[in-house]
Amino acid sequence: MATYKAKPSVIDKPAAEIAAQFADLTRLQGALDKLPEAERAKVGDVRFTADSIVMQTTQVGEIKFEVKERTPERVAFVAGGLPMPMVIAVDMKSVSDTSTEVEASLDIDIPAVLKPMVGGTMQKAVDQFGVLIGQLSR
Repeated sequence: MATYKAKPSVIDKPAAEIAAQFADLTRLQGALDKLPEAERAKVGDVRFTADSIVMQTTQVGEIKFEVKERTPERVAFVAGGLPMPMVIAVDMKSVSDTSTEVEASLDIDIPAVLKPMVGGTMQKAVDQFGVLIGQLSR
């Protein structure tokens, strides 16, 4: 299992408020739709249901991340439609009463031989996910 982590970011909201956004992921769709067009274009074809994030990619097609774990400190999604198991998570840690550190991570079961070939792509994916979550949580 390989783990990739995005750079943590601090959001000026209490952890409970950020965690509440993950109770029904359709709330994130509204935030996504409000992003400026240039930012929205960088995100790509992403949509939210109550319990999943659905991404359309040119390389793999549709990837659906369904909620696997939902606590006040962590939300984890398991990916379906991929040839290898993948879990992407958002960890939330209170910094103060009014701010929270948020960090995205990606765990993927890839053979060691493939790690050097796909590692950069996986890191880029988790970095983009981390930026997206940070933007949508503001």
